[in-house]
Amino acid sequence: MKKKLSPSLYIVLSSILVSACNLTKRVPDGSYLLTENKIEVNDKKSSDSKVTAQLYQQPNSSIGGLPLRLMVYNAANAQPRADYDQWLERNPNTKQFLVSLLSEKQVDRLGDSFFVSGISNTMKDFGEAPVIFDSERADRSEIRLKNYFFNQGYFNTTVSKEIDTVSKEKKALVTYKIQTGSPFLLDSISTKINSPELEALYEEKNKITFLHKDDKYNAAVLDRERDRMTTFFRNNGVFDFQKSYINFEIDTLKQNNTADILVRVEDKSIKMSNSDTLIKEPFKIYKIDEVNIYTTNFQNRKDELKKTTYRGVNIFSKGKLNYKAKTLYDANFINHGDVYSDQKRALTIKSFSSYLNVFNYPTIEFLANKNDTVQNSLIANIYVSPRKRASFNPSVDVTHSNIQQIGIEGAVSTSFRNIFKGSETLDVSFRGNIGSSTSPNFRTTDRFFNIIEYGVDVKLGIPKFWFFTDTDVLISRQMFPTTNVSVGLSNQQNIGLDKQNFTSIFNYNWSPRNRNNLSLDVFNIQFVKNTNPGNYFNVYRTSYNTLNNIATNTKNVPDEYFDELGNLIINDGVDAFIEDVLQNNSLIPIRDPKYRQVASIAERRKRLTENNLILATNLTFTTSTRTGIQDNDFYNLKAKVETAGNLFSLMNLNQRADGRRTFLDVAYSQYVKTELEYVKYFDLGNKNVIAIRAFGGIAIPYGNSTNIPFSRSYFAGGSNDNRAWQSYRLGPGSSGGVNDFNEANMKMAFNLEYRFNVSEPINLALFADAGNIWNTLDDTSNEDMKFTGWNSLKDIALGTGLGLRYDLSFFVIRFDTGFKTYNPDKELENKWFHQWNFKEMQINVGVNYPF
Repeated sequence: MKKKLSPSLYIVLSSILVSACNLTKRVPDGSYLLTENKIEVNDKKSSDSKVTAQLYQQPNSSIGGLPLRLMVYNAANAQPRADYDQWLERNPNTKQFLVSLLSEKQVDRLGDSFFVSGISNTMKDFGEAPVIFDSERADRSEIRLKNYFFNQGYFNTTVSKEIDTVSKEKKALVTYKIQTGSPFLLDSISTKINSPELEALYEEKNKITFLHKDDKYNAAVLDRERDRMTTFFRNNGVFDFQKSYINFEIDTLKQNNTADILVRVEDKSIKMSNSDTLIKEPFKIYKIDEVNIYTTNFQNRKDELKKTTYRGVNIFSKGKLNYKAKTLYDANFINHGDVYSDQKRALTIKSFSSYLNVFNYPTIEFLANKNDTVQNSLIANIYVSPRKRASFNPSVDVTHSNIQQIGIEGAVSTSFRNIFKGSETLDVSFRGNIGSSTSPNFRTTDRFFNIIEYGVDVKLGIPKFWFFTDTDVLISRQMFPTTNVSVGLSNQQNIGLDKQNFTSIFNYNWSPRNRNNLSLDVFNIQFVKNTNPGNYFNVYRTSYNTLNNIATNTKNVPDEYFDELGNLIINDGVDAFIEDVLQNNSLIPIRDPKYRQVASIAERRKRLTENNLILATNLTFTTSTRTGIQDNDFYNLKAKVETAGNLFSLMNLNQRADGRRTFLDVAYSQYVKTELEYVKYFDLGNKNVIAIRAFGGIAIPYGNSTNIPFSRSYFAGGSNDNRAWQSYRLGPGSSGGVNDFNEANMKMAFNLEYRFNVSEPINLALFADAGNIWNTLDDTSNEDMKFTGWNSLKDIALGTGLGLRYDLSFFVIRFDTGFKTYNPDKELENKWFHQWNFKEMQINVGVNYPF
């Protein structure tokens, strides 16, 4: 039986809705709500966001054409405190009762409480006050529009506006009409450089320019040319050059919509020492005459410091030098005899501050050499401040996952810097985790904390390529080559099977170009030992339930396989039943689908309880055009190739009965794996962003393997993947996530998000996630799980939903609600929108954006 709203509640809700929908409720008499700005360029409507951004007034923000924030603001009480005071005055008996119950001071404070004033104040903060049309700002917008098009090369632009107001409705619509005329094109381009040395340098080395004949005039291009020339001069020895010395003279007197450009580079201005008079003096090209590196606090008397000279660089220290001279020399890019360069100065700062990782941000000063009679040489002083030799970093986190209801995770890490005097960094961390799982799948004891994991990780970072005595022979120092060696040991009892894990990585890392990075794992070793494989069916209950159901519905299964409740006994009954089915073939015929189910479960158990030995080599390339955290118009590209087992295949190793070769009695994995990920952001302006991601990966077993180790396989679902499914619950293919942890060796994922701002710290996102995992070219026999070609693309699942993001500046808290829009494991008539409801909704909580 449906419940009806009471008449009084209906009236209240209707009043709130009507109040919110009255958009001009807070607009004063005689004023107008700015509802729309229209822009017409050459008699055609324009929606160019760059043109719209020139206007000094924008209408209230809207979502789907509805000004929700304005409606929230209007629904709030404009003066809740004053209304509360008036209510008390109108109801003295009620006031007296409240005073007797509380106190007069507390009754007064109620007026500022959340329930009286707080709700309305919060609504007004979340909402948005009405934008009142301002004619003065509209006039300024006209001028700004004209200047904008002038800077685009339209020198004869005219701008007018029409204001459409309706007094009764208190609304205003403004139409800006722009006539640009024809653009001016660049004709002759010439350069006049007053300083002889700069002119000779420019004629000899300058090869590029942003100014070209017949290009449309654009002020932004002129500014780019000014920046380019400034960078050119400052990277070629002109230490004291500034962009203000570059001016453009524009001649448009030809009457044919063309402009002649003269690029003039003035001499520098120098203030006379005894007066305010400025004189002009030609620029000079400066060379580095002396380089000094101070490794101690430079407030100390320099004459008390010890001096060490290495290949022309003077290194000063207080007492014995604690660093290898070659390490400091290699980190410096400012060399004796070179001309001054801003680029080399920036490389030196980056090298000392982040590459060596043992110094704080350095200070670099350039002083004129007073002993130089020609006065064109500089002394470079580099002041570096050492960081603490050791740092201690403890951390504690409370976690929640699909395995544990609650977990307490702690870590203690210590960093030791410059341990071999070559700016090496040694990181040692101890980590542990205790957790509780209420699920019978994982609870095998009566203890509350029944999940435990602990481990130790050791990592050594070296600012060069280890095993190579001279890095420059192999790779330029400007690529910042590093070597990373790590070893990790862990023991975990958190999925019931219990594992011991050993990892070791030897890695080279370098940046061949700005914003490009290459990472080479020369070897990446992982050894996984399952210490409790007998607990498999206590963990993977779905597999056990399937076997139990088959066994109880199969004739002639011995009674001793079952317990007193009629269920298969773990493990003796299960093992005996599987052996009877697969070895004797007497219980279930081979062609029976149940036989395939039993065989699949048996093979999966064998795979997931088998110890793994992986010796891999991989190369990862990443590139990004992002310039900073506020940049929302960029792309990231990541590509990775990995091979494993090839070194073992060259050895004469023992061979097991199943044909697999072993090392230390463990069959090694052999496969090739490749991945490609592309992320692109489109900045739409006004904090509106479209973000897309495409990912594809495949791992193909061969040689000594017929499948991929669990740690190298793919899964789908979760807060950073397809958010309509839980982690490991999607796929493979159209199988419907029949296993407890579904994984495969091939994956496709596509994500699309439209992000927009609601209130300053609050953003919303509409998203669509598509993708799935499949098995291919391995030993999987289930056709529903396999990728067989283009026809398998129908198995791509689609999830859609809405996300809420709360921006705390240094990180973002994310809540996403995902709905299964297209589910490939359903029947044809139920694939689309069958689970698009709140009951099937998946809630995800995460930190920062998913991609």
